Amino acid sequence: MKILVTFCRIFVAALFLFSGFIKLNDPLGFSYKLQEYFGEGVLNLEFLIPYALLIAVFLVIFEIILGITLILGYLPKFTVWSLLLMIVFFTFLTFYSAYFNKVTDCGCFGDALPLTPWESFTKDLILLVLILMLFFGKKYITPIQPVSVHKWIVFASFTLCLGFAYYVLMHLPVFDFRAYKEGTDMLKGMEVPEGAPKAEFAYHWKFNVNGEEKIITTSGDYPKVEGEFINVETEELKEGYEPAIHDFAIEKNGKDYTVEFLKKEKLVMVIAYNLSKSEGEGFSAIKEITDKAKSQGYTVIGLTASGINDISHIRAKYDLDFYFFATDETALKTVIRSNPGIVKLKYGVIQQKLHWNDADKLSL
Repeated sequence: MKILVTFCRIFVAALFLFSGFIKLNDPLGFSYKLQEYFGEGVLNLEFLIPYALLIAVFLVIFEIILGITLILGYLPKFTVWSLLLMIVFFTFLTFYSAYFNKVTDCGCFGDALPLTPWESFTKDLILLVLILMLFFGKKYITPIQPVSVHKWIVFASFTLCLGFAYYVLMHLPVFDFRAYKEGTDMLKGMEVPEGAPKAEFAYHWKFNVNGEEKIITTSGDYPKVEGEFINVETEELKEGYEPAIHDFAIEKNGKDYTVEFLKKEKLVMVIAYNLSKSEGEGFSAIKEITDKAKSQGYTVIGLTASGINDISHIRAKYDLDFYFFATDETALKTVIRSNPGIVKLKYGVIQQKLHWNDADKLSL
C-alpha cells in the first residue's frame, strides 16, 4: 500500500504542477475558459464572469501549491481533502460539459495540450481514483525532511507564482502554444490541402404536416414537403480537415480583406477584441508607436469585434490615424492576450507580438 500511495503521490503532484504552471503561464486564457463555464448555457453563474480572472489566478496558484505540499508531505490532511474536493467538482464539471456538449475544451492544460470533453472527463476520472487512494492512505504520506523549511518553501512558491502571474498579465505569456505564435505563417496556417477530408452533416428538418410533427433527414437540400416548417437540427456525421487557423478573417462592410492585408510586406495590426473593455493607457501608448510605424511605410490597421459607435468613439478620443476592421472576438482573444495588443507581420508571417505595455519595443 505504501508503494502505491507513493506512486499516486508523485504522479498526482507532477500532474497538478504541470497543469497549474501551463495555466499560470496564460491566466487570461484560462479566465476566458471560466467565462464559458459561468455562462448562461453552462453553469448559469453569470454574476461570476467579472471575477473570472481573479478566480483563474487563485485556482492555478492553489493547484501548484497543492502539488508542492503533496510532494513535501506538508499538511497532508488539508492537502488530500483539498485535492479530493477539487477533483470531485471538476469531474462533475467535465462530465456535464461532455455529456451535454457545452464546452469543447476544458482548458485543463491550456493551449499546450487541448483535450476533447470526454478526454477531459476520463483524465479527471483517473485522477479521482488516484486521489482516493491518497485520501484513504494518507498515513503513508510521510514528510520530506527537514520539516521546518516546508512552510518557507510553500511561502516562496506562492510569492513566485504571484509574481509570475503578474508578469504575464502585464506583458504576454512567456510560452506561446497557440496557432498565432511568433514565426507563424498565417497564410499557410489557413490552407486546406488538396484532397483533405470534408465534413459531412445530416440535416434533420422538422415540419408540421396535418397536425403531426414529421422529421425528414437530408444531406443539406431543403426537403419538398407540404407542411409548415418548424426548425432544423444539424448533426455532424464526419469531421473534416480543419486548418490550424480557421476562424480568422479581416472584414469591412461585408468584404473580406484577409489575404490582401496578410500579403503586405510591412503590416502592423492593433488588436482590441472589445473596445469598451480596452485599457485607455494602451491606446495612448499605441497612438505614438503607430504614428511612427506609418511614417516608416507600414500599413496599420485595427481589428475588433466592437460596433461602429465604439470604433468612432475610440478613434476620436485617442486621435488614432488608422481604421478598424471586423474580426471574430474569440479569434482576437486567441491571437494576443492583450486588449489592446500589437502584432507585426511580414508577408503573413508573425514577426512580433506585444502587450500595449511594451508598445515602445516594436521593432521598425
